[in-house]
Amino acid sequence: MANNITTTLWKTTVIISSSLQNSEISVLLSAQKHLLRYSDSIEAGSLVFPLSGAAFLLITPEEFPKKAECAFFQRIEKFVQVHRNSFLLLQAPAYGTRELEVVSAVQNRFFGSNLKVLPVQSNVDAVKAMLTIAKATSKPHVDSVRERMHSARAHIIEHSLETLFKKV
Repeated sequence: MANNITTTLWKTTVIISSSLQNSEISVLLSAQKHLLRYSDSIEAGSLVFPLSGAAFLLITPEEFPKKAECAFFQRIEKFVQVHRNSFLLLQAPAYGTRELEVVSAVQNRFFGSNLKVLPVQSNVDAVKAMLTIAKATSKPHVDSVRERMHSARAHIIEHSLETLFKKV
């Protein structure tokens, strides 16, 4: 049964910023038969999965600031205020000192907020990450994941108790 869930083709609606209309991300999502809706009213570089409530903001290396700039953080701040389940995808083909400083600055600035920072290396990685998160947090998959987590927890507790009482 579990294999059936992971191998079924999952399709969903994705609201994509018009700034990404001709991007590789749009092509990758379209190739997987997701329903794409383009919008000028969401933050440039963002993608929203309405059924899961997850929103992603893609920042490419060209958009990384030379140093911690206020405009860079204001853009992210606005995104976090609008979306309660927000993810920042920091894309770089390789993570050197500059990229790690950006990741660190973002994490420090938004520590304690609902923003999750995901470093990705390519558009393919970004799409995989978004789809994995969106699928795991959407109905009915979230119920299935919750049930499996509950079952795994019960199994661990049961196994721990058996081990504990065997040693006593």
